[in-house]
Amino acid sequence: MYAIVDIAGQQFKVEAGNEIFCNRLPEAKGADVEFDKVLLLDNEGKVKVGAPYVKGVTVKATVLADDARADKVLVFKKIRRKGFQKCNGHRQKLSKIRIAEIAIAA
Repeated sequence: MYAIVDIAGQQFKVEAGNEIFCNRLPEAKGADVEFDKVLLLDNEGKVKVGAPYVKGVTVKATVLADDARADKVLVFKKIRRKGFQKCNGHRQKLSKIRIAEIAIAA
């Protein structure tokens, strides 16, 4: 069983036991979180597509790290023949979460 879920403005395909990096969540390390913005649910071939969300389905997860950082992205600017060069770096702050289960309300 898998689901497509909206977490912090991004869509992820999740299954129970997956560990994913998402945009920074306000919850601290060790906290349990629930996501109810499920866009699609595939339960052994039975697909439910939400309009916009599937009702009665939540994804439960645990925050493993709230201070993870992505790889550095370098932004290099240059204007040729003018002697202008500028290099900036950026590292996005992320949260690492583990998907505990996909819960379906009866």
